[in-house]
Amino acid sequence: MLKADLHVHSNYSYDCLNRPEDIIRRCLDTGINCIAVADHGTAEGALKIQQMAPFQVIIAEEIMTPHGEVMGMFLKESVPNKIPFAEAISRIREQDGLVCVPHPFDKPNRHGLGRKNLEQFIDDIDIIEVFNARSPLPWFSKTSLAAADKYGKAKSAGSDAHTINEIGSTYIEMPEFCDKNDFLTALARGKIHGRITNPFVLLGSSWARIRKVM
Repeated sequence: MLKADLHVHSNYSYDCLNRPEDIIRRCLDTGINCIAVADHGTAEGALKIQQMAPFQVIIAEEIMTPHGEVMGMFLKESVPNKIPFAEAISRIREQDGLVCVPHPFDKPNRHGLGRKNLEQFIDDIDIIEVFNARSPLPWFSKTSLAAADKYGKAKSAGSDAHTINEIGSTYIEMPEFCDKNDFLTALARGKIHGRITNPFVLLGSSWARIRKVM
């Protein structure tokens, strides 16, 4: 079985200082043997970590759109940031990737898609992230889970780690998989283990942003 943290950031994100080698070390120390690296606006960090890691790494990316963030999974290259939602979907599909909506109800400061937009684009969505360890209120996760059940979408979860110690705070215990279709099947059999992280970890993201403009 895999212990999969399906939302991790590296120092290729503008608000994260996690080096690839430190991410890998943390995963090995905590028994996490599958991660989705989903940096903001780039897949380069995920591609690098995939080459280095002795475990499964899903190439992902959080893409900002005017409607909110969308995550492409099983990508081969970066998708441009700050593009229309429909274009982001098209770019993900061109790479034969999966469309995931991270923290859909975390608005406005977390760029969640929101109920109206989720319903508008639901036919284009494969996966809904139903537990994000950085979502501050249990209501966000309960509402995401209800939406995934209502629309019959696969359920994802992750730490949304922007600091090293967050990695593994949330993970899905799930069967192994070999491709995106197997992944969806494995997700359906997965069990989410998670806890909300201390809100003070957000200071780590703020510090990372400051460091990168110094």
